[in-house]
Amino acid sequence: MPDALDATPYDALLLLSFGGPEGPDDVVPFLENVTRGRGIPKERLKEVGQHYFLFGGVSPINDQNRALLDALRKDFAGHGLDLPIYWGNRNWAPYLTDTLRELAADGRRRVLVLATSAYASYSGCRQYRENLADSLATLEAEGVDLPRVDKLRHYFNHPGFLQPMIDGVLESLADLPEEVRAGAHLAFTTHSIPTASADTSGPVEAHGEGGAYMEQHLDVAQLIADAVRERTGVDHPWRLVYQSRSGAPHIPWLEPDICDHLEELHAAGAPAVVMVPIGFVSDHMEVLYDLDTEAKAKAEELGLPVRRSATVGADPRFAAAVRELILERAAVERGQDVVPCALGALGASHDVCPVGCCPARAPRAAAAGADSPYA
Repeated sequence: MPDALDATPYDALLLLSFGGPEGPDDVVPFLENVTRGRGIPKERLKEVGQHYFLFGGVSPINDQNRALLDALRKDFAGHGLDLPIYWGNRNWAPYLTDTLRELAADGRRRVLVLATSAYASYSGCRQYRENLADSLATLEAEGVDLPRVDKLRHYFNHPGFLQPMIDGVLESLADLPEEVRAGAHLAFTTHSIPTASADTSGPVEAHGEGGAYMEQHLDVAQLIADAVRERTGVDHPWRLVYQSRSGAPHIPWLEPDICDHLEELHAAGAPAVVMVPIGFVSDHMEVLYDLDTEAKAKAEELGLPVRRSATVGADPRFAAAVRELILERAAVERGQDVVPCALGALGASHDVCPVGCCPARAPRAAAAGADSPYA
């Protein structure tokens, strides 16, 4: 096998995702998994689950992960990369612990993890690492010979993640009526998180107002806006906005909310808006409900033309990006000099999360980082 397609020392890839219900009977148990330890009553979870019940109790994220797995396997096979791919979820079947048990039973010794979250934050990175540590601890208690687990770096500024989103914005602009197209605003959306969590996202040196979470999203938004201007000759006004807030009202979260932003744009005379969900890898529930349902209803109420551009999903360019990230990390582990692929002002993210990166409110063990108890 040519060196360019050598994944050693890794012998497996693990797709690690959030998980979601696959039927009405799954909704409340799934939400119990998500909110475990918070003491939320079942009746409240039924209220929260209404978003899922509107779509038959099925989250689209599982089928989207199956499509991504298929795209990855086709890409690997087409390029001669012999690396088996497994799938595990944090909150629903296939559960992470079961998948790691399967990996160990299959004799996998070095595993790379692809998380379906492209940016630095507690909920988007460290919490995944904590779940990995929890699962490894469970297997260790069972006497399982544990594989070493590493995590692929953040890929928010990889061309294979950016290019599908750029094309999605161009397609959405082209779909707007011609008379409002040139004046359309771009609303780059991502998941709102508590400001305290945002401020401490990323390595310690990145902590501050908004932290790495906001810095990375702003860099992506600028890259996409610049690319759209280069392709169309139009400099569309843009702003980073937020969606899917779920916390207590008295806790500050990142703002403005997308619906509030649509109201502001309408009041200011904006002729149209393209919503660009840069914070999400696929069209899962928070995209389908918060943008395609709630935000579009707000825009219709205002009489404001809107379009929502596509997420990356299972785009072949993203699958190719994952392959490139694997080969890059494998070469680093073999001690080779590597020039990582990244666009924008921030450069490539770290391979190993340093101590103090995206800290939890209460200290917990996290795997696949400099502070991992499972080196």
